[in-house]
Amino acid sequence: MKILIAPNAFKGTLTAAAAGAAAGRAVGRVCPSADIEVLPIADGGDGLLEALRPALGGKIMRSRVEGSLGEKIKARWLLAGRTAVIEMAEASGLGLMGARKLRPLDASTFGVGQLIAAAVRKGAREIIVGLGGSASNDCGAGCAQALGFSLLDSGGEPIVRGARGLASLAAILPRRAASRLKRVKITGLADVKNILCGRFGSARVFGPQKGAGPREVDFISGAVLNYSRLTKACLGADVSRLPGGAAAGGLGAGLAAFFGAELRDGSAFVLEKAGFERKLARADLLITGEGCFDSQTFYGKAPGAALAAAVRFGKPAIVVCGVSLIKTRRELRRRGVSGVIMAGRDPSPAAAIEAAVIRDLPGLLGA
Repeated sequence: MKILIAPNAFKGTLTAAAAGAAAGRAVGRVCPSADIEVLPIADGGDGLLEALRPALGGKIMRSRVEGSLGEKIKARWLLAGRTAVIEMAEASGLGLMGARKLRPLDASTFGVGQLIAAAVRKGAREIIVGLGGSASNDCGAGCAQALGFSLLDSGGEPIVRGARGLASLAAILPRRAASRLKRVKITGLADVKNILCGRFGSARVFGPQKGAGPREVDFISGAVLNYSRLTKACLGADVSRLPGGAAAGGLGAGLAAFFGAELRDGSAFVLEKAGFERKLARADLLITGEGCFDSQTFYGKAPGAALAAAVRFGKPAIVVCGVSLIKTRRELRRRGVSGVIMAGRDPSPAAAIEAAVIRDLPGLLGA
């Protein structure tokens, strides 16, 4: 029996590789004769570097940049020949905020721009940016500022960083930034399809995840609308309704507006690069998973894409997760899920995954 284990990161607790290794050890105990392959996957959020490195090769680099609130941090990125892979969350992610109070009006993507600049200095001519896990709502304004764009208020002064500054934005001057990235191709990998503005835009859907209360969401919505008007007027880029533009607090829209980036489905991109379908075709069983398995899994997330592929290939699939909010067998069958293994919210998540798989997998396999 050949088993493909392809988990996403368990957000905030385990990398995809660590989750896959834990599940692999447990499956090996339950099915000692099985041929087990572990393939970490990602959708543009956590785990993008480790998901793409096996396919692209290259070296993990570390650069000192500014975090979401201006603090100095070291962020990882991947350099493979002339291709660079950047996880925006390495510089401007929620996971870096720790126990500090979130500041959704002030958090910036300035550090992401610094990572792009570092990649260009190292010779990168294609830059892949993972859009997920952002602490910021600045629509990529900070990223553009780090790369030389001047974002000015009505008095001709630079706007403050973060979503707060977008409300006073009155002019955008490309200047030297335009030529610096003229020969660089930038691709943004989005894990959502939401557009930048409106009811289902970045502020109203994702602002609360970054700590924004109702009043702050209203403020950010207005600021983002002003930003989208200025990018259209000054850059000729109408990104207000661009699918995926809302990803990473609007960074998707910002990359498109300032740098002409193409936004792609992150899950589809990663699974293709990793050779997922080729490996799935040879497998008898798929085991995928993530921290929280719910309806959002099927809206751009990597495990949802993996399960959809399993349905197309006629392969049985099992989900390993911390918690599952999908309870009914009917819904699971409709999604092509043969069973769910829940590890719970354990302080030792790898050990919890191993124990849960050893406990539940024999019953799901009919052993």
